[in-house]
Amino acid sequence: MIDPRPVGYILGLLVATLGALMLVPMALDLAAGDRHWLSFAETATITTVAGSMLALACANGRGQGTGLSLQQSFLLTTGAWVLLPVFGALPFMMGRPDASFTDAVFEAMSGFTTTGTTVFVGLDALPLGTNLWRGMLQWLGGLGIVIVAMIFLPVMKVGGMQFFRSEGFDTLGKILPRALDISTALIQIYLVLTMACVMTFLALGIPLFEAVVHALTTVSTGGFSSSDRSFGLFQGPAEYACAFFMVLASLPFVRFVQLAQGTFLPLWRDPQVRAYLRWNGYAIGLIVAYEVVTRNAPVLPTLRETTFNVISTFSGTGFSSVDLGLWGTFPFVLLIVVGLIGGCTSSTGCSVKVFRYLILLEAIKVQIRRLQSPSAVIFVDYEGRRVGEDVINSVILFFTMFILSFGVLAVLLSLTGLQTKTAITAAWTAIANVGPAFGPEVSATGAVDRFPAVAKWLMIGGMLVGRLELLSVFVLLTPRFWRS
Repeated sequence: MIDPRPVGYILGLLVATLGALMLVPMALDLAAGDRHWLSFAETATITTVAGSMLALACANGRGQGTGLSLQQSFLLTTGAWVLLPVFGALPFMMGRPDASFTDAVFEAMSGFTTTGTTVFVGLDALPLGTNLWRGMLQWLGGLGIVIVAMIFLPVMKVGGMQFFRSEGFDTLGKILPRALDISTALIQIYLVLTMACVMTFLALGIPLFEAVVHALTTVSTGGFSSSDRSFGLFQGPAEYACAFFMVLASLPFVRFVQLAQGTFLPLWRDPQVRAYLRWNGYAIGLIVAYEVVTRNAPVLPTLRETTFNVISTFSGTGFSSVDLGLWGTFPFVLLIVVGLIGGCTSSTGCSVKVFRYLILLEAIKVQIRRLQSPSAVIFVDYEGRRVGEDVINSVILFFTMFILSFGVLAVLLSLTGLQTKTAITAAWTAIANVGPAFGPEVSATGAVDRFPAVAKWLMIGGMLVGRLELLSVFVLLTPRFWRS
């Protein structure tokens, strides 16, 4: 029987911390003379008290054992991404935009999972505190998922992440031996990237508030904007700057820790990093060539727009600076493909991740070679190390579950009345945590406010399982998990 008290204690502390963080947008609205600060004061009180009560109720279980069991780890990761969005949604319901429970939870879940799909229109007219809170939700979710990917997923053996537990990866075994050290180092890197992004945006002429909000959602590869025009407000050099930080946020954060310690070679030699940069270059080059040849588009503006929007989709950020629906069929299909690849493991990037594609491609090549030379002893290797069968099986299982989940979600969304294109892209953006959706039911601003409530809840579920690597959520639905 699973003891839920250690999990409840940690969740209570997280909820209480979330409530304390609500004081930041409250202070902003108060300083701006907007009475909306009262809404944040109320929700901060409710959230802090509720979290503190949960932590106190479960405090007698925190000393049991030396740490969390495997089952408790699964329960904690899913519980955090279910409970925090519910409390994070309170400011959207008790203050402007006075959203329904469904819309508020959708927006908060989209924030915490760094998906970036929004149900709100009229973002420019929202209180400053509300837009800042949306950005903070994504920033917190991005940091949280990096910590989960480094500490919990390798232990839980989800999607081949157990490969990164070995000492040969040169991270957990040598540089960061303890969970607290990992978290501290990641937070420091995350803060440095965020501040650098803010300063860069300010240097390029973006106003302070917009610079802060967009830096929060760039480094987290979330994509929430304080404007209905998304990043279209800042076309020009800012697009290149934002693209640069989206790329950085999509790379393994542990490599930045090593870089800060004076070791550059692991970042350069990482197969994920090299493949990710190479595949981005391929996609950008193909779309630019297509636009120039078929539409006689000017090269430099096309290169800038394509670079920004391809990297935004590849990383799962979801910003847009132009109407992507006008690009044509080939660029649109290519964007769907890159969105299904995503960033690197141990980054804020989303979707399947480059690492799994590299393992899958290598496994296919090895199998072909084995067919050609049955007596040869050939193994799958990554970074010069042999990849175990358990890792390969986990990766294949992840791909299978991802494809099945995507297909089932698309079918269910179509049954709610959404047209085929809308249902497919909504399933794509939810499961892969990419951001944009396309179709006649999507508003001109990119919001999905006109979706049926059932469709929104299906997308909420899709965003949750997609962000937590599918299996870490699905395992909770099995009776054996609760009996173990």
